[in-house]
Amino acid sequence: MDNIYLVIMVALAVLAITDLVVGVSNDAVNFLNSALGSKAISFKTIMIVASIGIALGAMSSSGMMEVARKGIFNPSEFVFAEIMIIFMAVMITDVLLLDFFNTLGMPTSTTVSIVFELLGAAVAMALIKVSGTGGGFEALGSYINTGKATEIIVGILLSVAIAFTIGAVVQFFSRMLISFRFNEQPKWIGSVFGGLAITAIIHFILVKGLKSANLFNGVLTEVANTQPELFLLGNFIFWMIVSLVLTTTFKLNIYKIIITLGTFALAMAFAGNDLVNFIGVPIAAWQSFQDWQASGISASEFSMGGLASAVQTPTYLLLISGLVMIITLWLSTKARYVTETEINLAREGEGEERFQPNFLSRQIVKFSMTAFDSLANTVPNGFRNRVLGRLTKPNQYVPKGKVQDMPAFDMVRASVNLMVASVLISVATSMKLPLSTTYVTFMVAMGSSLADRAWGSESAVYRVAGVLNVIGGWFFTAISAFISAATIAYLLHLGGFVALIALLLLAGILLVRNYLSHTRKKVETKVEDILRKAESSSIQGVIEESATNIASVVKRSNKIYSGAINGLAKHDLEALKKNNKGVKKLAKEVDGLKNNLYYFIKNLDESSVGGASNFYITLLGVLQDFTQSLEYISKVSYTHVLNNHKKLKYNQIKELKDLDHSLEGLFGTTMETFSKKSFENIANLLNEKDKYYELISDKVEKQVARTRTEETSPKNTTLYFSLLTESKDMVKATIKLLELYYSEHDSTVEPARIEKNKDK
Repeated sequence: MDNIYLVIMVALAVLAITDLVVGVSNDAVNFLNSALGSKAISFKTIMIVASIGIALGAMSSSGMMEVARKGIFNPSEFVFAEIMIIFMAVMITDVLLLDFFNTLGMPTSTTVSIVFELLGAAVAMALIKVSGTGGGFEALGSYINTGKATEIIVGILLSVAIAFTIGAVVQFFSRMLISFRFNEQPKWIGSVFGGLAITAIIHFILVKGLKSANLFNGVLTEVANTQPELFLLGNFIFWMIVSLVLTTTFKLNIYKIIITLGTFALAMAFAGNDLVNFIGVPIAAWQSFQDWQASGISASEFSMGGLASAVQTPTYLLLISGLVMIITLWLSTKARYVTETEINLAREGEGEERFQPNFLSRQIVKFSMTAFDSLANTVPNGFRNRVLGRLTKPNQYVPKGKVQDMPAFDMVRASVNLMVASVLISVATSMKLPLSTTYVTFMVAMGSSLADRAWGSESAVYRVAGVLNVIGGWFFTAISAFISAATIAYLLHLGGFVALIALLLLAGILLVRNYLSHTRKKVETKVEDILRKAESSSIQGVIEESATNIASVVKRSNKIYSGAINGLAKHDLEALKKNNKGVKKLAKEVDGLKNNLYYFIKNLDESSVGGASNFYITLLGVLQDFTQSLEYISKVSYTHVLNNHKKLKYNQIKELKDLDHSLEGLFGTTMETFSKKSFENIANLLNEKDKYYELISDKVEKQVARTRTEETSPKNTTLYFSLLTESKDMVKATIKLLELYYSEHDSTVEPARIEKNKDK
């Protein structure tokens, strides 16, 4: 029986490394987003600075491991066998939960997940012990540190509200002081801001990053602890002078310095304080295993009161952990995916919105706009105009297709995000208040975005919906962590070694599946013919540029149409379901082209406005008609099989396959024409249009005859006629598309294009 604990220790070691990988992928959002979003420094520099911060932070994390040993439960109330079940349940749950959020690209709190997993597993084991002794729920108080759990829950709620509010307030006043034209402001303004920001970050490094490890316990840390007011004032004056010298004498950008230092500070604090979330439990389990082996007492009798004493974590384990975190930071694609979520929610201007509006987001935006208008009406016009003047962004037009190449927000907002997050985390740490660094950094970024008016009327409902989704995910983290860890602990208690192996295999399968799914999506995004927004400035330029889109639409439509016919022929529900997803994605991309119409018209030369805009509007209308018919074909085919209606008859399937083969020729030739831009071939295609109409009409007549003589299924008849009707509409759209290009294309005219280096 004792061999099971050797297996558990090996499993915990593997899970610890896995947890480091998935944990860094999720928490990288905390310290990378401000630098990545502002593009103040190069990506390579950001990663090097963050890596140094992680390395130093990992070395300073030893003192933070106690939460895994005694912060949530009372170890003296459990024996070794029970403690190992708790630790095993926690690690399996943590790895799966964090990887789930990484796959979704949603930032969550590793602190909250580990705390509620410890709480859930400990409660499950306590209930097992209590039920064995005949006690009631009131006996749980001796096993669980309920006061700590309550503090954490309250801390979550407070940190969300406080971080958002303070982030918004500080950003508003910072913008009033600096405005959006921060490079044009007097040097002393940047120096004052730099003094404040760097002071906050330095204090954060000392209080949050290094205090726990007892490093650098010299005069600075002593003054910071005993005379904080004097320390902060001295720092502010010193760094304000340094900022002034750097900006005036050396012509350095103070905001870039703040962002670099802030990234380092948050990365160091993340590794120094959140490392416990990933390896605290395995290390506590390893030390418990050593104590048990040395005792000679059976696992079911050896009390774990020893966990209550402070134990120094071996330095080599911290070094290995830091190395794994740094490698993950450089290599993890999921970390990039998670950071994109927050950056997109905080970015300036319009773009592709990931989250869809919901009832709550609409009501919040509606109430906020009404309240803001009411408040604005009470403010004197002079003051209001002055405020609006400071908050007005420079009038820069950027084509929508170029938005992704621009910074998501400027360096002032990035600096505020880092400064406010540092202050809030430092204050909470000094007051020993529990909070999540993820919650603080995310909500500060959202608050500063609101104050900066990044959420305009065009995007507010989408951004608010995104914030609500992320916050909802945080509460889901707590609930699912508690329930999952409790369930796994109970299964391990019941099933022993068999349950352990089964759960580890299940965890491995889920992790591999998520990895393959994420990799497949990433490959599909690179390989698939994603539709490009038109940016040419003349009608001939649009014709040339949009040809690639037409080729892509026809190519993908051909595949989807054949997929629907084949799925119907085989009555294959899974294939039709996959087909349905493909056509929805295509229709969404066509809608995206229509949403780009405003930006397209803004790009046009004055001489081309009428012709090019009419051409492009007509083109988009034809594409939408085409995809709507395709979407309907895919939908009715899927619904028919889903509802278990009768299969189509052999003759119907044969005729549909014949039609599919014929249309495949039309679509294939059309795709080749547009991909090679050989528009002179369009005339030959148009000469053959009647044969496609005649083919469909012939099949309609045959089905009418069958319906009057042998057809017995109304559903089949309805489906078959729907397929033929929509197929005819697709042919009409294709012919209209060809006619449009045939009439407008002029090979003698050189297409005008947007200058790549044009001053925006």
